[in-house]
Amino acid sequence: MSSSTGAVFLSYASEDSEAAGRIAEALSVVGVTVWFDKNGLRAGDAWDRQIRAQIHECRLFMPIVSAKTEARVEGYFRREWKLAVDRTHDLSERVSFLVPVVIDSTSEQKADVPDAFRHIQWTRLPGGETPPAFVEHVRRLLTRDLPSEPGAATLTPPASGVVQISTPSTHARPRHKLAVWGICAVVAVVIAYFVGAKFWSSKHVVAPSTNASVTSAAGSPVVPEKSIAVLPFADMSAKHNEEYFADGMVEEIIDLLAKVPDLRVPARTSSFYFKGKATKVPDIARELSVANVLEGSIRASGNRLRVTAQLIRADTGFHIWSQTYDGDLHDVFKVQDEIANAVVEALQITLMGGPLTRREGGTQNLEAYQLYLRGLSASRENMGASLLLAQDYFNRAIKLDPEFGLAWVELSRDTGLLTDNGSFTQKEGYERAREQAQRALQLSPGLAEAHALLCYIHRAYDYDWPAAEAEAGSALGLDPTNPTALIAAGGVSSTLGHGDEAIRQHRLALVRDPFFPLAHWYLGYAEYSANRLADAEATFRKLLALAPGFAWTRVYLAKTLLAESKPEAAIAVMMQESDEHERLLMLSMAHRAAHRDTEAERELKTYIEKFAGSDPYWVAMAYAQRGDNDLAFQWLDRAYQQRDSSLPEILGEHMFKPIATDPRYKAFLHKMKLPE
Repeated sequence: MSSSTGAVFLSYASEDSEAAGRIAEALSVVGVTVWFDKNGLRAGDAWDRQIRAQIHECRLFMPIVSAKTEARVEGYFRREWKLAVDRTHDLSERVSFLVPVVIDSTSEQKADVPDAFRHIQWTRLPGGETPPAFVEHVRRLLTRDLPSEPGAATLTPPASGVVQISTPSTHARPRHKLAVWGICAVVAVVIAYFVGAKFWSSKHVVAPSTNASVTSAAGSPVVPEKSIAVLPFADMSAKHNEEYFADGMVEEIIDLLAKVPDLRVPARTSSFYFKGKATKVPDIARELSVANVLEGSIRASGNRLRVTAQLIRADTGFHIWSQTYDGDLHDVFKVQDEIANAVVEALQITLMGGPLTRREGGTQNLEAYQLYLRGLSASRENMGASLLLAQDYFNRAIKLDPEFGLAWVELSRDTGLLTDNGSFTQKEGYERAREQAQRALQLSPGLAEAHALLCYIHRAYDYDWPAAEAEAGSALGLDPTNPTALIAAGGVSSTLGHGDEAIRQHRLALVRDPFFPLAHWYLGYAEYSANRLADAEATFRKLLALAPGFAWTRVYLAKTLLAESKPEAAIAVMMQESDEHERLLMLSMAHRAAHRDTEAERELKTYIEKFAGSDPYWVAMAYAQRGDNDLAFQWLDRAYQQRDSSLPEILGEHMFKPIATDPRYKAFLHKMKLPE
C-alpha cells in the first residue's frame, strides 16, 4: 500500500453518472479526493493506461451497482471491476479496499458482479443519496491502515481526463418573505463547526437522507465516534419559567462545540427537533448519526444557578461523564465554557490552541444576555405581536450593551420580518434592517449571519445581484458550513439561473442541519427552478412530513405538480391548506389547469380583492398562466415598482412560460438585469 493515494475511485455505468456525481459531491465536501470520470468516453491505450494506474493507486475502489449495470453484459466498468479485484490479491486481508454501493433495489445475491464483491457488506444509497454517516465511514476508512513511511500517503492529482472535483465560485441568496426571516431565527445564533475541508463543486448533488440506513462491512450502523448531539436541557426551576434560559445555554454549548474541527455537532434546529417528543436517546442518536448525546437540566432561583450535565454513549446508555455546577447566576458564561471543554476532554479530542473560546458578538452583561434570550424565544413564534415583543427585548439588551453584535443581528432580522408582515413600509423597514445589520458588522466583523441578512436585503429589495453575491460570499468566507449563509448563497444562485450551484449549496446546508425546514424548502425551490420537477416534488413532500405547517410548502408543491401536468393532484394538495392567502391563488391556477374556469375566476377575483396590494407578482403569475399577456405585464410592472420580494424568482418560474415568447418578457428580464 505504499504507493496508494487517499483517493476514492468511483466505477459506474454511464447511465448511472448522475447518481455517481451525487456520491462524488458528498465525499468531496469533507475533502475526500474523488476520481470520477464524467467524460464517458474512453479513447485508446493512453486512457486505458490512466484508468489502470488510478485503480492501482487509489485507496478505495467504489463500484456502483444498479439495474443499469445488470442490463449491460459488456462495458468498460466491468474491466475496472476486474482490475480492482485483481489488485485485492496483493493486499492484506486487514486492508479495506472494495466498497460496493448499490443505488436501487438490485439484489446482492443475484447481481452480475465479481464474487469478491459478495464477500463484503453492500451499502444502499438509493439514487446516490449520500447521508453523513456513510461519508464519515469512507473518511475513516481512508485514514485507517495508512502507511507510515515518509511521503507514502501523499495525495497526487488524478491523471488527465478524470475529474477531480474543484473549488466552486460562490453565488448567493435566501428565500420567500415570511419563511426566510422567520426560520432564520432558529439558526441565527448558531455558528457552524469547521470540518477542516473546503467545499467542492460538481454537476450533481443529493442531500443526505436523515433516515438512510448505512452499514459497515460487519453490518452494523456506521456513526463517527467523535460526534455529539446536544439535546435541550430541562427547565427544573420552581415555576418552570426559565425554558428560554435553558435553550439559550444549549445553543451556546452547541456553538462552542461546533468550533472543534474533529467533532461532528448537528445544529440547533436538528437537536431541538426532538424537543417535547417521546423519542428515546438511542433513536435520536441514530436519526442524527451521532455516537454521543449531551443532556442536562438547569435550575435558577434568585441569583443562584444549578446546572447538571451528562455525556452519554448512545448505543450503550453508559454515562461517560457527568457534572453538577452550583454557583452565582453571573457564572453562566463560565459554566457553558466548562461544560463544552469537559465534553471535548471526555471524548479525547486534542484542541490546537488551548481551551474553547466563545464566538464574536456576545456580551458579558448578564441582564443584556437574558433579554437577548427572551427575544430569541419570542421571535421564534414568528407572529406580529411576538415579533414586536422580541424587538423590545433586543432594543433593551442593546441599550444595556450597545456593542452586543448578536442582538443587533436579531434586531435586523426581526425588522425585516415585520416589514414583510406589513408592519413597516418596504423602504422604511428594509433600510432600517440594513442599518442594523451593518451596525452588527461594525461591532463584530466576523458575524456570518449579518452578511446573510444583507444578502437577503440586496436580493429581495434592492434587486442588486452583485451586492447580494458579495455578501453571501463574505458570509461563507467567514463560516463555510453555516446553514443560513449557504441558503443565502443558494438563493441568489437560483435567481441568476445557476440551478446546479443552488442545489449544491442547499444540500450542503442539510449536511450540517438535516432537520432544518428552511433548507429543505429552498432545496425544493431550487429544484423546481432548475426544472428538476420529480426531485422538487419529493423534497416538498418530505418537508410536509418533517414540518407540516411550514409556510408556502403546499403552494410550491402545487406549483411543481402543475408544472408536471398534474392539476388534480395540485388541487388535492391545496385543499389541505388552511391559510387563505396561500390557498386561493394556487387553487385558482390549479382549477384553471383542470379546466374548471368558473371556480378559477372566482378564486382569482377574491385573491385580487384581498391580497393583490402586497403580492402583485403572484397575480401576474396567474394571468401569465392564462395567457393574458397584457394583464400579466401590467402586474409585473406593479410588482417591480413595489419591490415585491418574490420577483427575484421569475427566471425559473414555470408559470411564466406562456408569455416567455412575448418581447416584453425579455425586456422585463433586461430591466431586472437578469440573464435573458
